[in-house]
Amino acid sequence: MNPLEQVRLGRTPVRVTRLGLGMAPLGGLYSPVGEQAARATVEHAWRLGIRFFDTAPLYGYGLSERRAGPVLAERPRESFTLSTKVGRLLRPGGSDAQDIWAEPTGVTPVFDFSAAGVRRSYAESLDRLGLERADVLHLHDPDEHFGAAVGEALPALVDLREQGRISAVSAGMNQAAMLADLVRTGGLDAVLMAGRFTLLDQSGAGELLPLCADRGVAVIAAGVFNSGLLADPRPGATFDYAPADQHLVDRALAIRRVCRRHGVPLRAAAIQFPFTHPAVTAVLVGARSPDEVGDAVAMAGFAVPGALWADLRSEGLIT
Repeated sequence: MNPLEQVRLGRTPVRVTRLGLGMAPLGGLYSPVGEQAARATVEHAWRLGIRFFDTAPLYGYGLSERRAGPVLAERPRESFTLSTKVGRLLRPGGSDAQDIWAEPTGVTPVFDFSAAGVRRSYAESLDRLGLERADVLHLHDPDEHFGAAVGEALPALVDLREQGRISAVSAGMNQAAMLADLVRTGGLDAVLMAGRFTLLDQSGAGELLPLCADRGVAVIAAGVFNSGLLADPRPGATFDYAPADQHLVDRALAIRRVCRRHGVPLRAAAIQFPFTHPAVTAVLVGARSPDEVGDAVAMAGFAVPGALWADLRSEGLIT
């Protein structure tokens, strides 16, 4: 696979590289990153040929957008694709505080899936980014807000698309079932599915991926390492942002043993596995340093034989 190949995002005019840079780590995920390292990471992704960049207000409570925007603003706007997210506003004392962000900003998120909240979120993101537009907007984690997301937020995003202020409407979640419900509304061009079609969790393949393939909705796969375990399986590694249970560590180690028999790094298999389903258009990999970006590009381009997937299935390690 050529991870730097540019392809259309579903039926939209948006083009993305097969491998995109997920910029949550640039917001200080788990440990501080700092301005200089964040800039160097985005610049190195650009040098290597990545042209798809994904961020969100949630990531570092605005830090990811503030750090990515100035680097991208130095490039021709038509030469890259940027996605960000709506559904949270950043406010002092916001109620959606998370303990995974290591660099305080003085604000915390508050959920808001109202039409006005969507428009405000987008405007504030553009201000933090220092850019005039994003290409893709995702509804971000509407798990407990489905009614407002469908009744207000999604129509607001469709309006933004019709006005030409964005080019594609999407939704990003850590679950597949509600993404399928959102696809059935007919308003989405794409979905960002995090952690639900990986070597450790193929739950997205049951309903969501076939539905997207049938409807022409592009799938962007994220969380391919399940927040760390598939990058480095060991006791204490994280799975979906929490310490992994031992049975998951054991399963990841078993997958790695099969990969080693084929001479394939586990990281390469983890990044490329989502592309085994035709509905998947692109994969996002998060990075916090130039070295991590370089590794992601190398692993995404590593030659993975089809026999690896066959062996993982025959041993009951993937479905």
